[in-house]
Amino acid sequence: MEDKPIDSLNMIPFIDIMLVLRTIVLVTSSFIASGRIPLALPQASAEMTEKAETEIIEIDAAGQIYYDGAAMSLEALGGKLASLDKNAPILLRADKTLPLQGFVDVAALLKGLGFGRVALQTERVRR
Repeated sequence: MEDKPIDSLNMIPFIDIMLVLRTIVLVTSSFIASGRIPLALPQASAEMTEKAETEIIEIDAAGQIYYDGAAMSLEALGGKLASLDKNAPILLRADKTLPLQGFVDVAALLKGLGFGRVALQTERVRR
């Protein structure tokens, strides 16, 4: 029996397997941490995901700030965040009915402390 050199490789079975694996991962994974504080999140057409140990800051409709599920003032939040690594990812969840100033105050605090990896959680628009 004579061995023939392989001239080409059929990639279709490999692509099929990768698509099946991708589908399984997408169906079974949870990309965005869901909080315990009920918020009506604003909607956006783009979706951002982050897979890392993320610090979560939540602001409810009344303007109350929560860090790790505990209610606190803006000053107390600044004290808690001052000890964190400036490269730590932070997820900001704000109720869509929150007055803009409440969101701006927290965003300005994060910028003033030098945090560069801040994400805003939204709900994806269903079309």
